[in-house]
Amino acid sequence: MSIGSDKLNFIVAVILYGVSAIYSIFIFRKGFRHDNRINYCLLLGGFLFHTAALFQRGFSLNRCPIHNLYEATTFIGWTMVTAYLCLGLWSRLRFLGAFASPVLLAVGVFALMPGLDVKSETMVFSGGWLSLHVALFVLAYAAFGLSCVAGLMYLTQEHDLKFHKFRAVFSLMPPIQRLELVSGRLLVTGFILLTGGLIVSALFARQMNLRFAADPKIVWSIFVWALYLALIIMRWKFSQGGRRFAWGAVFGFLFVLLTFWGSSLLSPIHKPTP
Repeated sequence: MSIGSDKLNFIVAVILYGVSAIYSIFIFRKGFRHDNRINYCLLLGGFLFHTAALFQRGFSLNRCPIHNLYEATTFIGWTMVTAYLCLGLWSRLRFLGAFASPVLLAVGVFALMPGLDVKSETMVFSGGWLSLHVALFVLAYAAFGLSCVAGLMYLTQEHDLKFHKFRAVFSLMPPIQRLELVSGRLLVTGFILLTGGLIVSALFARQMNLRFAADPKIVWSIFVWALYLALIIMRWKFSQGGRRFAWGAVFGFLFVLLTFWGSSLLSPIHKPTP
């Protein structure tokens, strides 16, 4: 089976994300004491190929490329790398790439799994409601992904401080308290966006006379919503922050990443018919 030029561009982007992830190992060993221009350039290169892939897919289909699992996943990854590149314009924030690149690599490899790029001439959802629905969910998952990155940074700093490693003192990373605050705010932002996405989905399902509550993807989305609500309550109601909250942000996004495809494939509403 031939591979389209858009898919080839995305594969190149994933390779560059992988090289960045490998290079991040050396950044870890140096304790983030140097400007990460090389890593930033690697992710910028991946972003350019990633963007080209999205535009080529969109122009070839004459629509926004968000109608199947492959397209939705690549769009989530593109949103994450775009956010990092904007933050990375400040040299003191370029270390974020060392944590973002493994996540981007995982998202990219997941998107390339067989069976996700199902092409269809007709889709169940159409119109402006679809764009709003997808935009809210994509931004929510991107925020959860960045919260996971901040959580990983927190765990790294916490580990170094616990074992009195010098790189925790000379590191370019922000203070551990700020990392916890950023992770928490990103998680809350993602939760608000996810809530908005569920509300829009319910309104659209009602308009289209669809069985909203019985759809497996909707059930999964509600479970993810409840999972992040529990993390928020744990953090601000019971003061269970710090290491536990960071692990919660990491495992929460891993759960989303590993189960997203299964829930979508089981959904008759979200799975396109070839």
